[in-house]
Amino acid sequence: MDWWKGSIVAQKDKTNATNSQTISVPELVIVTGMSGAGRTEALHTFEDLGYYCIDNLPARLFRKLLALDGLPGQECEREKIAVVCDARTRDFFTDFQSELHKLDDQNINYRLLFLDADDPKLVARYKSSRRRHPLCDEGMTIGQGIQKERSLLSDLRGIATEVINTTDMLPTELRTAIKALFAEENDVDTMTVTVYSFGFKHRAADDADIVMDVRFLPNPHYIPELKYHTGLDKEVRDFVMYRSETENFLKAWHALLDCVMPGYVKEGKQQFAIAIGCTGGQHRSVALSEETGNYLKARGYRVSIAHRDLHLANTITLENTVDQGK
Repeated sequence: MDWWKGSIVAQKDKTNATNSQTISVPELVIVTGMSGAGRTEALHTFEDLGYYCIDNLPARLFRKLLALDGLPGQECEREKIAVVCDARTRDFFTDFQSELHKLDDQNINYRLLFLDADDPKLVARYKSSRRRHPLCDEGMTIGQGIQKERSLLSDLRGIATEVINTTDMLPTELRTAIKALFAEENDVDTMTVTVYSFGFKHRAADDADIVMDVRFLPNPHYIPELKYHTGLDKEVRDFVMYRSETENFLKAWHALLDCVMPGYVKEGKQQFAIAIGCTGGQHRSVALSEETGNYLKARGYRVSIAHRDLHLANTITLENTVDQGK
């Protein structure tokens, strides 16, 4: 029987037009489906999307979670909530649809995500994990437990607003599918980028995803009128940026960023760090970190720019100024 097959199926628009009064509630996503179909990965994805997530929540607590037991119209502090409710919860099959009907009666919109997978794949996943299927009673095989669960969930799958079949999906593909259905932001907005400068003579960058060494560029340190300035000053920035070496570097650097950044976003990376280093973290790395951060901002990424060792350079600058009697 292959009625559950398919990759992603949007089944219906969950609206209730019988009541003209809409109660102000958070956005609610209820995740359910076959055991072993990827609910844990789904919950992690919703966390990355900014949802307040609860695993293994009894259905009878849906309305309490939304603070709806009081007067209609009362607000909840959470804007987006995702809950996983499945066969691990006692009385799941008897409570679930009853609680959904109560949400419908109160004209409360929700989205029901049903995760599915073909039986052979579910069997293989349980064998590899060595976990017990929640519906496998003593003497039952994994396959029999899966068939029992599928029979009990058949009606629930039919009322789901979205269905994702994870049979042939990698975890990254499931995350992508969920983001396509539930993310409100552009893809690049889901990853925060930090670009920071540093000096190799102080300490190497050991917490960055990409480290770029720009010590091959001419060093303003050896220009007397620039030595005690930083890459934040116009004089130093112009010295660094308006050189043929730097112009050639930036063409290749920007091409590299344009190549790799979308790949990291697609992989679901949430935080990304780029470290740009020169000798002291005062001149070249500072100017180029500013340029790199602004380049990525112009392409829609959420970017913060920092300068790890610039305070050390400022201390050195002050000491030299005092020594020179200025």
